Amino acid sequence: MKCPFCGHPDTQVVDSRGADEGDFIRRRRRCVECDRRFTTYERPELSMPSVVKRNGSRHDYEAGKLRSSLSLALRKRPVSTEDVDAVVMRIEDKLLTSGEREVSTEFLGELVMAELKKLDKVAYVRFASVYKSFEDIGEFVEAIREMQGPPLRRKT
Repeated sequence: MKCPFCGHPDTQVVDSRGADEGDFIRRRRRCVECDRRFTTYERPELSMPSVVKRNGSRHDYEAGKLRSSLSLALRKRPVSTEDVDAVVMRIEDKLLTSGEREVSTEFLGELVMAELKKLDKVAYVRFASVYKSFEDIGEFVEAIREMQGPPLRRKT
């Protein structure tokens, strides 16, 4: 690492410590030329993948779009802001850890549907109806059947 004081390209690490719950490493460095010390921080560089739409266009991932889609599906539903924040974080974690540079809107939609299915059944059906572009009532009925699971047997 280049010294910020004299510009010399050779510095030595004097001390390294994990900081902030292990999210980054703090390093104290010393310049071998001017003998001045400075601190650097090392953290992994993770970036969200680009989103590839159905028409082939590519866009940067935007958390705001994800949050607004969730809010629309969850409108007037008894779900806390904390729960929505947790869903957004889980989806973003899956995107980051996927290791992909690009993801399709289909992949992102499936992640959202999986989270909504666990969080709120009505919101899941709302989101699915737009995401899957339901054309008739039969597709709604099928989505609801998926949510209900197998029919229960009645005792006779």
